[in-house]
Amino acid sequence: MCRNITTLRGLEPAATPEEIEAAARQYVRKVSGVQTTSPQTEEVFEHAVSLVTDATMQLLAALPPRRQPPPTLPPLRRIAAKAANS
Repeated sequence: MCRNITTLRGLEPAATPEEIEAAARQYVRKVSGVQTTSPQTEEVFEHAVSLVTDATMQLLAALPPRRQPPPTLPPLRRIAAKAANS
């Protein structure tokens, strides 16, 4: 469904809170159809992002370690890797 959301489980070092929130934000954008918040949507949108972020953190903490790292880097790490290579 959300092809832009990458796997966070198994990253070394572990996924940061910022990476988890970015994935949650992308998920909420996708399922809500809200790309840019307005005064009418901002509060409920940010509440949903917070709930999804918390649920994702709990999920990642409860799952057993992954045997292999994920095949792709999350977007925030791609940006950092690109900057480091420039």
